[in-house]
Amino acid sequence: MPVPTQVVYDDEEIDYSDIEAKYQVQAEEGFEHILVVDNVPVIDKSKLEKLLIKVAKEFSRKGIPIKPDDIYLPWNDSTGKSKGYMFVEFANAQDATFALNAMDGHPFDARHRFAINYFTDIERFNDMDETFVEAKPEVFEPKEHLRAWLADPYGRDQYATYRADEVVIHWHGRPSQCEVAYERPENPKPWTEMYVSWSPQGTYLATLYRQGIRLWGGPSFQTQERFAHPFVLLIDFSPCENYIVTWSHEPMVVPEGAPQGPNFISPADEGNQLAVWDIKTGNLLRTFPAIPSESDSDPSKKKQMQWPALRWSADDKFVGRVTPGQQISVYELPGMGLQGKKSIKIDGVVDFEWCPLGDKDREDAEKDAKAGANGSKPTTKKARENILAYWTPEMANQPARVTLMSFPSRTVLRQKNLFNVSECKLFWQNQGDFLCVKVDRHTKTKKTLFCNLEIFRLREKDYPVEVVELKDSVLDFSWEPKGERFAIVSSSDPNLGNPGPGVTIKTDVAFYQLHKTKGDFRLLQTLTGRTSNAIRWSPRGRFVVLATVGSSSKSELQFWDLDFNAEDVGRKEGQKDEWGSGIQHLGTADHFGVTDVEWDPSGRYLATSATVWKHRVENGFAIWDFRGQEVEKHIQDNFKQFLWRPRPRTLLTKEQQRLIRKNLREYSRQFDEEDAAQESTVSAELIAHRKRLVDEWNAWRSRCKEDLMQERKAKGKGVDGEKHAEEAKEEIEVWVEELIEQVEEEIVE
Repeated sequence: MPVPTQVVYDDEEIDYSDIEAKYQVQAEEGFEHILVVDNVPVIDKSKLEKLLIKVAKEFSRKGIPIKPDDIYLPWNDSTGKSKGYMFVEFANAQDATFALNAMDGHPFDARHRFAINYFTDIERFNDMDETFVEAKPEVFEPKEHLRAWLADPYGRDQYATYRADEVVIHWHGRPSQCEVAYERPENPKPWTEMYVSWSPQGTYLATLYRQGIRLWGGPSFQTQERFAHPFVLLIDFSPCENYIVTWSHEPMVVPEGAPQGPNFISPADEGNQLAVWDIKTGNLLRTFPAIPSESDSDPSKKKQMQWPALRWSADDKFVGRVTPGQQISVYELPGMGLQGKKSIKIDGVVDFEWCPLGDKDREDAEKDAKAGANGSKPTTKKARENILAYWTPEMANQPARVTLMSFPSRTVLRQKNLFNVSECKLFWQNQGDFLCVKVDRHTKTKKTLFCNLEIFRLREKDYPVEVVELKDSVLDFSWEPKGERFAIVSSSDPNLGNPGPGVTIKTDVAFYQLHKTKGDFRLLQTLTGRTSNAIRWSPRGRFVVLATVGSSSKSELQFWDLDFNAEDVGRKEGQKDEWGSGIQHLGTADHFGVTDVEWDPSGRYLATSATVWKHRVENGFAIWDFRGQEVEKHIQDNFKQFLWRPRPRTLLTKEQQRLIRKNLREYSRQFDEEDAAQESTVSAELIAHRKRLVDEWNAWRSRCKEDLMQERKAKGKGVDGEKHAEEAKEEIEVWVEELIEQVEEEIVE
């Protein structure tokens, strides 16, 4: 019987892949659906439930529904407080990715901003190679300064024109200095599809498209930021250029597959029409539905939207919106949370306005900020809060009322009751010194309307109110910038309510000024029998233009100086006979079909334009000096917009400005020398141009003579040909008649 051979097998050579594939155990689901949320407030266990509810609410606002049970908060056993981060579990990895894009960088409150990562990133970053590799130095590329135009050596201003599909930025100065500052290279897509707008301090130029808004800046006008708001129609900047508000007539819709994140509209925003954006980050802060108007409750009234829909405080800290008849809601920036977690309930409220900050308020705030940075005590006793003014109509047995309220303390500073009120308009002076409430009142029969001006003096104790009674309707009201005067346009024309085509309303223009001795506003002068319907003060005050805008038969511009006398006798309160004698008419101009009138930031030039959006006759723009002399005029078909570029507030202190005024003659001498040099340069260039033309003419004649001599020599005429040519000259005799005396015959009958 044969002995069986023993076979030895190597375990490493045996292939078990088929068995492993058959009996492989499936691992549990990965951690791609879990996110780690950092920068969460550190709390104790008593506040756990409140924190989880608020976090879930913040995620739900972006269209990410989660529950408090989906959140796990690690604890520090030694201190009994949380560790400042949390784990959030979602239904699937797609929801986690959406939440990461939408909530990363989201401001949770004033001190915390979410920083979110995938849970799987922790292992991936832990397994990184720790070998040191020296980083390559990046090449420094300086960015363009957004306010570079302020460093122009000639101190020129800029303006933008929009004609057809072409937007051009121009320099404005002396005739030899007027040139194009920037013109977009040829591009199949126009620079804007609707209109353009400068930011309040001139840093950005905004253009509107169907997809949203783009901001441009710098000398080469590069793109600074984009805001995706489809079908946007209206925009509004905050005073300090930190935020922008957009509005579209179409409610927001998020199409399937649209990108998501802090810079885009989320499903939670669908149906809204207003959006607030952060300019520096491009993030969408909050959206709002359309604001109801009075006509929504009364179909008989014509529906008209009030813009701007959101009102900004002068320091960009708050923004408010009014719900007519119910409340004023004020939101705190940048979180856009409701300040104090509640609105200001005011029955019947119609409108409100924030008080502007004056130069003194800004200087005090800057001093306090510097003192706080240095560790010293503030220089001012108490920082002035923001102030807002609102009015409510007559309801039941309650009169109409105007109220001043400080914010955020919500303290009522002053109230004034009004009777027989039809409408109120609030006009703040740009330094916040005065508030004028234009009250349109009616008689008991409600057949006749007249006007009162209720003027609040905010720099005085208890905010006294002065009443200026007028018998006519006021069409326009305007404060003098940085001054104590105002102008009104009033009319008693019977055609005022229904002018009809070709009818020009007769108006009166009156100037008022604060009498410091008496403490009231007094009439300086009244200009009767005018057609002016618009008042435009120079940004520096003193000069004013009275314009007839939007009329098909009149287009007059009247230039006035309210301090014409060198001694400024119009401001002397002690001389009653000379009160108002400083008002002087400087000139009258005409721009047919004028639709817009705007001063440049320096207050030296005025621009008027006739846009195709109002009519199609002689469209274009013109620029005038402060005396009414025409500087330049351009008639352009399909002309749409003219916009001066605003300038930011000066960085000079009051003392520096006072020193400049003191040494103004030395500066003016320097400017006169520059003007003379400019004129001499222009004359020298003209003389050099003429001399160059004469030299070219003489050189051409010399060449012609040489060519003629060469031609004669070629024909064999030589010098004799010249003599024959001289002999062949034709002499022409000219008879001149001269009248010596003229005798008139008179027939005597």
